[in-house]
Amino acid sequence: MKNRYLGTSVCLYINYFVHGMGAIILGLNVDYLAAQFNPEIAYLFTIAKDLLTPEQTRLISQAKGGVYDVMVGLGVGRLLVLFIMGTLSDKFGRKPFIFLGGLFYIGFLLGILVSPNVHIAFMFAVLGGIANSTLDAGTYPALMEAFPKSPGSASILTKAAIAAGQSVLPIIMGLIMAAQGYYGWSFFFCCAILLINALVVLKMPFPNYKITPQQEEKDLTAVDTSMPTLKTKANFWIEGICFILIGFTSTATFYLVSSCLKDFSQTVAGMDAAGAGYSVSAYGIGTLASVFLTAFLVKSLVRPVYIVVLYPLLSTLMLITLYLNPTPMMCVVAGFVLGFTAAGGVLQLALTTMAEFFPSGKGKVLGIFFTSSSVATATIPFLIGYISKNFDLRYVMLSDAVIAGFGTLLAVIVLIRYRTIFNFPKKSA
Repeated sequence: MKNRYLGTSVCLYINYFVHGMGAIILGLNVDYLAAQFNPEIAYLFTIAKDLLTPEQTRLISQAKGGVYDVMVGLGVGRLLVLFIMGTLSDKFGRKPFIFLGGLFYIGFLLGILVSPNVHIAFMFAVLGGIANSTLDAGTYPALMEAFPKSPGSASILTKAAIAAGQSVLPIIMGLIMAAQGYYGWSFFFCCAILLINALVVLKMPFPNYKITPQQEEKDLTAVDTSMPTLKTKANFWIEGICFILIGFTSTATFYLVSSCLKDFSQTVAGMDAAGAGYSVSAYGIGTLASVFLTAFLVKSLVRPVYIVVLYPLLSTLMLITLYLNPTPMMCVVAGFVLGFTAAGGVLQLALTTMAEFFPSGKGKVLGIFFTSSSVATATIPFLIGYISKNFDLRYVMLSDAVIAGFGTLLAVIVLIRYRTIFNFPKKSA
């Protein structure tokens, strides 16, 4: 029988399609925004790089660093309301928060365009972070309630929607640049989709969000019996801490790349704006390919915990390669590989694995996990800004390699614990 919430889910995925654009829109427009926030040196951005004096180059780097500082506001806003929005969503339902999240996002995008300096822009970035948390608070529970037999698949498809948005936006930006149009049209495009979708969401049916503990326990007993079962209680101070730190490292790894890949491609690899856009598009395509391939692998062939180890390892190797050999071709290749390994669902699979370790009290542990992820969102732009102001942007990739390597080490500890405290049915070792 057809699921009556299919139309609703399409609306939810459309929001995350735009969210994918919103996640990289500041990074893709870093030069334009740096000029907008610093009108006194805006003329410098029209001068060929090889004609700039060292002092002018320093001023441009500082201005770009200001844009990365603005991005910190996204993480700050997310942290401010992370817990309260989830609680309120449980109390008042999912639809109001999905609707409000869309409106908040519109406020963020339009606010950035009218901001005269980084201080005002930072406040609108905080609103963007609030929008993100508000959408998450309504969307993920709604998808799990709408598709109770496949909540994991329903949730990971949000990643596919995000990746699609990240693939499309560079193309839109390329068309705007080719037509010598106003960069703000990309912001308006996102706002138009969000506004139409928010109005449609108001008319859509949503599942009952008032699930009793008894009903939830009944659902848990229906889980596939081929899954591994705990033979010893998980230790929060070992795997619990590892998962919390993985929440940070997995988010930081892809956020570093998505935030500065275009700027890195231009500044370090010497690509033009259109060519750098291909690197970002490759990143989005890699993410999209990973979501579907990984979803297939973890459904029938591989336990998620192995992916949580493998993908950060591959990200580490790719980041080191990109640092050592930052050529235009390597930027495009790295964009695809890092989109595949860093942004293709490691965060979601870590959450799935964590739920296996901690089958009760998920809310508290998941809340801590997402807080750790949000700390990364808040601090990584600051790290990028600091490096871009004081060092070569190339060192961003080296820093990211260190973070991904640390995440790999944490995942190995989790894997060792996984094989120690779980009973495995046949075919599950």
